[in-house]
Amino acid sequence: MDKLFADTGLGKHIIRTHHWGIVLPTVEKAEQFMETFGLVEDYRGHVEAYDSHLIFTKRGNGQDAIEFIIPQSGVLKEFNKGKGGIAHIAYLVDDIRACMKEAEEMGFQMLEKEPVEGTEDIIVNFIRPRYTQGILVELIEQVGNINYDATFTSRHGNPE
Repeated sequence: MDKLFADTGLGKHIIRTHHWGIVLPTVEKAEQFMETFGLVEDYRGHVEAYDSHLIFTKRGNGQDAIEFIIPQSGVLKEFNKGKGGIAHIAYLVDDIRACMKEAEEMGFQMLEKEPVEGTEDIIVNFIRPRYTQGILVELIEQVGNINYDATFTSRHGNPE
């Protein structure tokens, strides 16, 4: 299989596209979208740093996963006037701190000073969209195994 990313710049750190992030106002809207397009749920989680429930779909056969983001509070709650929409593209990288360092050397600014915990298997940071033609880019490093038994509340005890 051909390598999809160049061995230069940030491309040398990218393993693959991890997912496309879509903000929706409710779990029910995410489930309706999944049903309409025959998407199969892979796992759920909650990101404390952004107070959002997550539903990841399965990926494979050339299809990237979709991450449905259901904000419980904060700025994402008003994304696209509360209607939701496509939020970001996420890349799985081999070393998030090295990738952040290179991005900063290129003059890019990251959303966070240090990576934050995503679901329990990943750490994440974002390149601010003013440096990427208006597209919010999430960088992800896998740091553990996916907990397929997780719920929105299992790690943090947040109300559903």
